[in-house]
Amino acid sequence: MRSFPGPALEIVDQLRKAAEADPARAIAFQGSPGANSHRAATEARPDALPLPCFSFEDALDAVKDGRAGQAIIPIENSQHGRVADIHFLLPESGLSIVGEYFMPIHHALMGIGPGPFEAAYSHPQALGQSRRFLRDRGIVPLSHADTAGAAAFVAERGDPKIAAIAPAIAAELYGLDIAERHVEDSPDNMTRFVILAGEPLAPASLAGRDAVTTFIFEVKNIPAALYKVLGCFATNGVNMTKLESYQQGTSFAATMFYADITGAPGDPAVDRALEECAFHSKELRLLGTYEQGRERG
Repeated sequence: MRSFPGPALEIVDQLRKAAEADPARAIAFQGSPGANSHRAATEARPDALPLPCFSFEDALDAVKDGRAGQAIIPIENSQHGRVADIHFLLPESGLSIVGEYFMPIHHALMGIGPGPFEAAYSHPQALGQSRRFLRDRGIVPLSHADTAGAAAFVAERGDPKIAAIAPAIAAELYGLDIAERHVEDSPDNMTRFVILAGEPLAPASLAGRDAVTTFIFEVKNIPAALYKVLGCFATNGVNMTKLESYQQGTSFAATMFYADITGAPGDPAVDRALEECAFHSKELRLLGTYEQGRERG
Protein backbone atom coordinates (compact mmCIF):
# COMPACT_ATOMS: atom_id res chain seq x y z
CA MET A 1 0.00 0.00 0.00
CA ARG A 2 2.88 2.37 0.73
CA SER A 3 3.72 2.38 -2.98
CA PHE A 4 1.00 4.98 -3.45
CA PRO A 5 2.18 8.60 -3.84
CA GLY A 6 2.21 10.60 -0.60
CA PRO A 7 -0.86 12.78 -1.31
CA ALA A 8 -2.98 9.65 -1.85
CA LEU A 9 -1.98 7.80 1.32
CA GLU A 10 -4.38 9.49 3.74
CA ILE A 11 -7.38 8.71 1.51
CA VAL A 12 -6.09 5.16 0.92
CA ASP A 13 -5.85 4.65 4.70
CA GLN A 14 -9.43 5.84 5.20
CA LEU A 15 -10.84 3.56 2.50
CA ARG A 16 -8.76 0.60 3.70
CA LYS A 17 -9.98 0.94 7.29
CA ALA A 18 -13.61 1.05 6.15
CA ALA A 19 -13.08 -2.08 4.03
CA GLU A 20 -11.34 -3.89 6.91
CA ALA A 21 -14.40 -3.32 9.08
CA ASP A 22 -16.68 -5.09 6.58
CA PRO A 23 -14.60 -7.07 4.04
CA ALA A 24 -17.60 -8.87 2.56
CA ARG A 25 -18.85 -5.49 1.26
CA ALA A 26 -15.44 -4.40 -0.01
CA ILE A 27 -14.70 -4.22 -3.73
CA ALA A 28 -11.03 -4.03 -4.66
CA PHE A 29 -9.79 -1.93 -7.56
CA GLN A 30 -6.40 -1.07 -9.02
CA GLY A 31 -5.27 2.51 -8.64
CA SER A 32 -5.26 5.49 -6.33
CA PRO A 33 -8.47 7.12 -5.08
CA GLY A 34 -10.02 9.05 -7.93
CA ALA A 35 -8.95 6.60 -10.65
CA ASN A 36 -11.41 5.43 -13.29
CA SER A 37 -11.54 2.04 -11.59
CA HIS A 38 -12.54 3.77 -8.33
CA ARG A 39 -15.40 5.47 -10.12
CA ALA A 40 -16.40 2.19 -11.79
CA ALA A 41 -16.43 0.43 -8.41
CA THR A 42 -18.76 3.01 -6.86
CA GLU A 43 -21.07 3.08 -9.89
CA ALA A 44 -21.24 -0.68 -10.49
CA ARG A 45 -21.62 -1.52 -6.78
CA PRO A 46 -23.04 1.59 -5.05
CA ASP A 47 -23.42 -0.19 -1.69
CA ALA A 48 -19.88 -1.60 -1.68
CA LEU A 49 -16.79 -0.25 0.09
CA PRO A 50 -14.06 0.60 -2.46
CA LEU A 51 -10.63 -0.79 -1.58
CA PRO A 52 -7.70 0.76 -3.51
CA CYS A 53 -4.87 -1.59 -4.49
CA PHE A 54 -1.58 -0.70 -6.12
CA SER A 55 -1.64 -3.36 -8.88
CA PHE A 56 -4.11 -5.65 -10.62
CA GLU A 57 -2.51 -8.60 -8.83
CA ASP A 58 -3.05 -6.87 -5.48
CA ALA A 59 -6.73 -6.32 -6.27
CA LEU A 60 -7.23 -9.97 -7.20
CA ASP A 61 -5.28 -11.14 -4.16
CA ALA A 62 -7.53 -9.03 -1.92
CA VAL A 63 -10.45 -11.25 -2.94
CA LYS A 64 -8.46 -14.47 -2.63
CA ASP A 65 -7.24 -13.44 0.83
CA GLY A 66 -10.72 -12.50 2.04
CA ARG A 67 -9.99 -8.77 2.36
CA ALA A 68 -12.64 -8.01 -0.27
CA GLY A 69 -15.74 -9.78 -1.46
CA GLN A 70 -15.23 -8.71 -5.07
CA ALA A 71 -12.80 -6.96 -7.39
CA ILE A 72 -13.46 -4.80 -10.44
CA ILE A 73 -10.88 -4.83 -13.22
CA PRO A 74 -10.78 -3.02 -16.59
CA ILE A 75 -10.46 -5.55 -19.38
CA GLU A 76 -10.71 -3.59 -22.64
CA ASN A 77 -11.16 -0.11 -24.03
CA SER A 78 -13.06 0.82 -27.18
CA GLN A 79 -10.19 2.99 -28.37
CA HIS A 80 -7.00 1.39 -27.06
CA GLY A 81 -7.92 -2.31 -26.98
CA ARG A 82 -7.38 -4.83 -24.23
CA VAL A 83 -5.68 -3.96 -20.97
CA ALA A 84 -2.20 -5.49 -20.84
CA ASP A 85 -1.72 -8.76 -18.93
CA ILE A 86 -5.40 -9.14 -18.02
CA HIS A 87 -5.82 -12.29 -20.13
CA PHE A 88 -3.02 -13.91 -18.14
CA LEU A 89 -4.11 -12.62 -14.74
CA LEU A 90 -7.78 -13.63 -14.84
CA PRO A 91 -7.27 -17.37 -15.48
CA GLU A 92 -4.39 -17.53 -13.02
CA SER A 93 -6.37 -15.80 -10.28
CA GLY A 94 -8.80 -18.67 -9.74
CA LEU A 95 -11.62 -16.13 -9.43
CA SER A 96 -14.85 -16.10 -11.42
CA ILE A 97 -16.40 -13.29 -13.44
CA VAL A 98 -19.78 -12.45 -11.91
CA GLY A 99 -20.60 -9.20 -13.70
CA GLU A 100 -19.54 -6.59 -16.22
CA TYR A 101 -19.80 -2.82 -16.32
CA PHE A 102 -19.36 -0.40 -19.22
CA MET A 103 -18.25 3.13 -18.35
CA PRO A 104 -17.63 6.17 -20.56
CA ILE A 105 -14.10 7.46 -19.98
CA HIS A 106 -13.19 11.14 -19.98
CA HIS A 107 -9.72 12.44 -19.17
CA ALA A 108 -8.46 15.84 -18.08
CA LEU A 109 -5.00 17.38 -18.31
CA MET A 110 -4.02 18.73 -14.88
CA GLY A 111 -0.99 20.12 -13.12
CA ILE A 112 0.46 22.85 -10.93
CA GLY A 113 -0.92 25.85 -12.80
CA PRO A 114 -2.21 26.01 -16.38
CA GLY A 115 1.01 24.99 -18.21
CA PRO A 116 2.52 24.82 -20.77
CA PHE A 117 3.67 21.31 -19.90
CA GLU A 118 6.66 19.39 -21.17
CA ALA A 119 5.49 15.93 -20.09
CA ALA A 120 2.36 14.18 -18.84
CA TYR A 121 2.16 11.12 -16.59
CA SER A 122 -0.68 8.59 -16.70
CA HIS A 123 -1.54 4.92 -17.04
CA PRO A 124 -0.50 3.54 -20.47
CA GLN A 125 -4.15 3.04 -21.40
CA ALA A 126 -4.97 6.72 -20.77
CA LEU A 127 -1.85 7.84 -22.62
CA GLY A 128 -2.89 5.70 -25.58
CA GLN A 129 -6.42 7.11 -25.48
CA SER A 130 -4.96 10.66 -25.58
CA ARG A 131 -2.12 9.99 -28.01
CA ARG A 132 -3.08 12.54 -30.67
CA PHE A 133 -3.84 15.22 -28.08
CA LEU A 134 -0.38 14.87 -26.56
CA ARG A 135 1.45 14.69 -29.88
CA ASP A 136 -0.27 17.80 -31.23
CA ARG A 137 0.90 19.77 -28.18
CA GLY A 138 4.40 18.35 -28.03
CA ILE A 139 3.81 16.83 -24.58
CA VAL A 140 5.93 13.77 -23.83
CA PRO A 141 3.85 10.82 -22.48
CA LEU A 142 5.31 9.14 -19.38
CA SER A 143 3.92 5.93 -17.91
CA HIS A 144 2.58 5.67 -14.36
CA ALA A 145 0.85 2.88 -12.44
CA ASP A 146 -2.57 4.53 -12.67
CA THR A 147 -4.30 7.77 -13.67
CA ALA A 148 -5.14 9.19 -10.26
CA GLY A 149 -1.79 8.03 -8.93
CA ALA A 150 -0.18 10.10 -11.67
CA ALA A 151 -2.13 13.14 -10.44
CA ALA A 152 -0.99 12.51 -6.85
CA PHE A 153 2.60 12.11 -8.10
CA VAL A 154 2.46 15.42 -9.96
CA ALA A 155 1.09 17.13 -6.85
CA GLU A 156 3.86 15.59 -4.78
CA ARG A 157 6.58 16.69 -7.21
CA GLY A 158 5.32 20.27 -7.39
CA ASP A 159 6.90 20.83 -10.81
CA PRO A 160 4.80 23.19 -13.00
CA LYS A 161 6.30 21.69 -16.17
CA ILE A 162 4.79 18.22 -15.66
CA ALA A 163 1.13 17.25 -15.83
CA ALA A 164 -1.12 14.25 -15.35
CA ILE A 165 -3.92 12.82 -17.45
CA ALA A 166 -6.59 11.62 -15.05
CA PRO A 167 -10.30 11.86 -14.23
CA ALA A 168 -11.30 15.41 -13.32
CA ILE A 169 -12.08 14.38 -9.73
CA ALA A 170 -8.37 13.63 -9.21
CA ALA A 171 -7.57 17.33 -9.59
CA GLU A 172 -9.97 18.10 -6.74
CA LEU A 173 -8.59 15.32 -4.55
CA TYR A 174 -4.94 16.29 -5.01
CA GLY A 175 -5.17 20.07 -5.37
CA LEU A 176 -4.27 20.38 -9.05
CA ASP A 177 -5.51 22.82 -11.70
CA ILE A 178 -7.30 21.47 -14.76
CA ALA A 179 -5.70 22.86 -17.91
CA GLU A 180 -8.02 21.08 -20.38
CA ARG A 181 -10.96 18.71 -20.12
CA HIS A 182 -11.98 15.85 -22.42
CA VAL A 183 -8.49 15.27 -23.77
CA GLU A 184 -9.33 11.73 -24.94
CA ASP A 185 -9.01 11.44 -28.72
CA SER A 186 -12.43 9.84 -29.17
CA PRO A 187 -15.61 11.34 -27.66
CA ASP A 188 -17.22 7.90 -27.31
CA ASN A 189 -14.30 6.44 -25.34
CA MET A 190 -15.61 3.45 -23.33
CA THR A 191 -14.03 0.90 -21.02
CA ARG A 192 -15.44 -2.50 -20.14
CA PHE A 193 -14.83 -3.69 -16.57
CA VAL A 194 -15.41 -7.18 -15.21
CA ILE A 195 -16.38 -7.94 -11.62
CA LEU A 196 -14.78 -10.98 -10.01
CA ALA A 197 -15.59 -13.05 -6.92
CA GLY A 198 -14.38 -16.21 -5.26
CA GLU A 199 -17.35 -18.28 -6.37
CA PRO A 200 -19.11 -18.34 -9.76
CA LEU A 201 -22.75 -17.47 -10.26
CA ALA A 202 -25.02 -20.43 -10.87
CA PRO A 203 -26.23 -20.13 -14.49
CA ALA A 204 -29.75 -20.98 -13.33
CA SER A 205 -29.77 -17.78 -11.25
CA LEU A 206 -29.67 -15.80 -14.52
CA ALA A 207 -32.85 -17.36 -15.91
CA GLY A 208 -34.87 -14.80 -17.84
CA ARG A 209 -31.93 -12.42 -18.23
CA ASP A 210 -29.48 -11.99 -21.09
CA ALA A 211 -26.25 -13.70 -20.07
CA VAL A 212 -22.63 -13.77 -21.22
CA THR A 213 -20.28 -16.71 -20.71
CA THR A 214 -16.52 -16.13 -20.78
CA PHE A 215 -14.02 -18.94 -21.27
CA ILE A 216 -10.51 -19.67 -22.48
CA PHE A 217 -9.42 -22.54 -24.69
CA GLU A 218 -6.31 -23.87 -26.39
CA VAL A 219 -6.75 -25.45 -29.80
CA LYS A 220 -4.98 -28.62 -30.81
CA ASN A 221 -1.90 -28.03 -32.96
CA ILE A 222 -3.45 -29.42 -36.16
CA PRO A 223 -4.62 -27.78 -39.41
CA ALA A 224 -7.99 -25.97 -39.24
CA ALA A 225 -8.27 -26.48 -35.47
CA LEU A 226 -9.62 -22.98 -34.84
CA TYR A 227 -11.98 -23.27 -37.82
CA LYS A 228 -13.46 -26.42 -36.30
CA VAL A 229 -13.88 -24.77 -32.90
CA LEU A 230 -15.64 -21.75 -34.36
CA GLY A 231 -17.90 -24.08 -36.28
CA CYS A 232 -19.11 -25.54 -32.98
CA PHE A 233 -20.75 -22.25 -32.13
CA ALA A 234 -21.92 -21.39 -35.64
CA THR A 235 -23.74 -24.70 -36.18
CA ASN A 236 -25.45 -24.44 -32.78
CA GLY A 237 -26.56 -20.85 -33.33
CA VAL A 238 -24.49 -19.46 -30.43
CA ASN A 239 -23.23 -15.92 -30.94
CA MET A 240 -19.52 -15.40 -30.16
CA THR A 241 -19.06 -11.71 -29.38
CA LYS A 242 -15.36 -11.71 -28.54
CA LEU A 243 -12.34 -13.78 -29.56
CA GLU A 244 -8.74 -12.84 -28.79
CA SER A 245 -5.56 -14.88 -28.96
CA TYR A 246 -2.49 -14.74 -26.76
CA GLN A 247 0.63 -16.85 -26.43
CA GLN A 248 1.11 -19.29 -23.57
CA GLY A 249 4.79 -19.67 -22.72
CA THR A 250 7.75 -18.93 -24.95
CA SER A 251 7.44 -21.68 -27.55
CA PHE A 252 4.87 -19.75 -29.67
CA ALA A 253 3.25 -23.14 -30.30
CA ALA A 254 0.55 -22.99 -27.60
CA THR A 255 -2.00 -20.35 -28.58
CA MET A 256 -4.72 -19.61 -26.05
CA PHE A 257 -7.99 -17.94 -26.97
CA TYR A 258 -10.17 -15.76 -24.76
CA ALA A 259 -13.82 -15.77 -25.81
CA ASP A 260 -17.24 -14.41 -24.88
CA ILE A 261 -20.51 -15.94 -26.04
CA THR A 262 -24.09 -14.92 -25.40
CA GLY A 263 -26.01 -17.44 -23.36
CA ALA A 264 -25.36 -19.65 -20.37
CA PRO A 265 -24.62 -23.31 -19.63
CA GLY A 266 -27.88 -25.14 -19.21
CA ASP A 267 -29.12 -23.86 -22.55
CA PRO A 268 -28.98 -26.92 -24.83
CA ALA A 269 -27.37 -24.99 -27.70
CA VAL A 270 -24.68 -23.55 -25.43
CA ASP A 271 -24.04 -26.94 -23.84
CA ARG A 272 -23.64 -28.60 -27.24
CA ALA A 273 -21.34 -25.85 -28.49
CA LEU A 274 -19.09 -26.01 -25.42
CA GLU A 275 -18.98 -29.82 -25.51
CA GLU A 276 -17.91 -29.77 -29.16
CA CYS A 277 -15.40 -26.99 -28.44
CA ALA A 278 -13.85 -29.11 -25.68
CA PHE A 279 -13.55 -32.05 -28.08
CA HIS A 280 -11.50 -29.97 -30.54
CA SER A 281 -9.40 -28.28 -27.82
CA LYS A 282 -6.51 -29.31 -25.63
CA GLU A 283 -8.00 -27.26 -22.79
CA LEU A 284 -11.24 -25.39 -22.14
CA ARG A 285 -11.94 -23.51 -18.94
CA LEU A 286 -14.99 -21.43 -18.04
CA LEU A 287 -14.20 -18.10 -16.34
CA GLY A 288 -17.78 -17.20 -15.49
CA THR A 289 -21.37 -16.67 -16.58
CA TYR A 290 -22.98 -13.36 -15.69
CA GLU A 291 -25.67 -10.88 -16.68
CA GLN A 292 -24.98 -8.95 -19.85
CA GLY A 293 -24.17 -5.34 -18.99
CA ARG A 294 -24.73 -3.98 -22.48
CA GLU A 295 -26.45 -5.36 -25.54
CA ARG A 296 -24.06 -6.79 -28.12
CA GLY A 297 -24.46 -5.90 -31.77
